[in-house]
Amino acid sequence: MTISACRRRTTCRLCDGSDLTVVLELTPTPPANAFVPEEKLYEPQVAFPLDLFLCNDCGHVQLLDIVDPEILFADYVYVSGTSPVFVQHFKDYAATVTEKYLTGPKGGLAFDIGSNDATLLKQFKALDMQVLGVDPACDIAAEANANGIETLATFFTSALAADIRRTRGAAQVITANNVYAHADDLGDITDGIRTLLAPDGVFIFEVSYLVDVFEKTLFDTVYHEHLAYHTVKPLVGFFATHGMELIAAERISPHGGSLRGVAQLKSGQRAVESSVGERVAHEKTLGLDRRETLLTFGDRINGVKKQLTALLNKLKAEGKTIAAFGAPAKATTLMYHFGIGPKMIDFIVDDSPLKQGLFSPGMHIPILPSEAMYSKSPDAIVILAWNFAKPIMRNHAHYLEQGGRFIVPLPSVEIFN
Repeated sequence: MTISACRRRTTCRLCDGSDLTVVLELTPTPPANAFVPEEKLYEPQVAFPLDLFLCNDCGHVQLLDIVDPEILFADYVYVSGTSPVFVQHFKDYAATVTEKYLTGPKGGLAFDIGSNDATLLKQFKALDMQVLGVDPACDIAAEANANGIETLATFFTSALAADIRRTRGAAQVITANNVYAHADDLGDITDGIRTLLAPDGVFIFEVSYLVDVFEKTLFDTVYHEHLAYHTVKPLVGFFATHGMELIAAERISPHGGSLRGVAQLKSGQRAVESSVGERVAHEKTLGLDRRETLLTFGDRINGVKKQLTALLNKLKAEGKTIAAFGAPAKATTLMYHFGIGPKMIDFIVDDSPLKQGLFSPGMHIPILPSEAMYSKSPDAIVILAWNFAKPIMRNHAHYLEQGGRFIVPLPSVEIFN
């Protein structure tokens, strides 16, 4: 991999404005999911810039340095189905969508962009809907197909949308969960959504919400896959530009705090819900469209860094062994920006078989099954998958009973023993 695999855009991806200001500079990292097999540990991994910019025209916050999507997604290793929390989330999600937004017959097409292992589409299928997914991760798409959920192994574009509309008909529901912030050409994707959506259909997306990122210091949700850090006000104008209308904006809990947006065609019959105006008003109160507000974010991140690294250094000085739980993408950002590497963390455990036996991006810390918590008995475990801290600690209460301690780094540093 060479630096040519990354390019910098010069305009806002929502409004095309060119008045852009850097508001947060994080430590450059390799791609957050670029896990390494043992036989390739000798190959260097390039670290790419990780700087957040504010568009002074529309208020959108975004990365401008774009790593080639083929590098980021072709060999993707994250799957939703390994998390019982997310399986239940998607089950509730499908039920809510069909009950609240589908007023006609329920046998229409549910189409999921970035469908991953089809965890959500399985829920729609159980509700008697036709289902179709699209995902560029070839191996994961192949597994979804093998499990009975038709999945196209490619990127979603407006051209693909036109082809699906022609061959399959319009979609009653289009979803994009934690992918609507991943694309550089969000305009083309949204044009494709408009093309594919039935006149009475809905587009529903979930993304990390900048309000939660800012309020809870969740800086580690910033990584190269996440190009956009959405707030509602810029999205209202963006959808209008692309012939659509944002009609709901709900705050939800996944990933430490996310936004679930609902949009329809501009000619749609549903009224705009009060949640849209409420979100815009709260964002204005926080000042998230102002550079001076966002600059304070970096100061708070440094405060957490000092607290966590002081704790870990103290444990190491006492001769304690430290491991980590979870190898999500966010862990790469946290470990690089906080300078937490293999001299401090002996190994990482993760429940995903796709990651076990590999080594973490750049740091090359081994990823092991969770049984290693008990066979190796580290004195402390940092929960890098902090958004799942409660179920992790509940499932591994025996580790605490044996005298271990869990450290949760975010939203604030906490110790459980």
